[in-house]
Amino acid sequence: MDTISVNKFRDNLENVVEQVISQHEPVKVTRRAGEAFVVMSAEDWEREQETLLALQSKSLMQQIGGDLARFKARTRKPPRN
Repeated sequence: MDTISVNKFRDNLENVVEQVISQHEPVKVTRRAGEAFVVMSAEDWEREQETLLALQSKSLMQQIGGDLARFKARTRKPPRN
């Protein structure tokens, strides 16, 4: 993740926003006297939220784990003689 100062962010707002959207990479913006913040595209933020929701669902994670185990069992190569 790139990091820039709030002044550089302000001076290059249009370019930074275009970069964040087109490259799907967030940018961390630092401030002299305060907390930093992150700029990311709405599409990427929504994807992150969906991932967090899935990771918080114990039943969904168990289902994914079972599906993965079945997939691995089907794709294993037989031992060579």
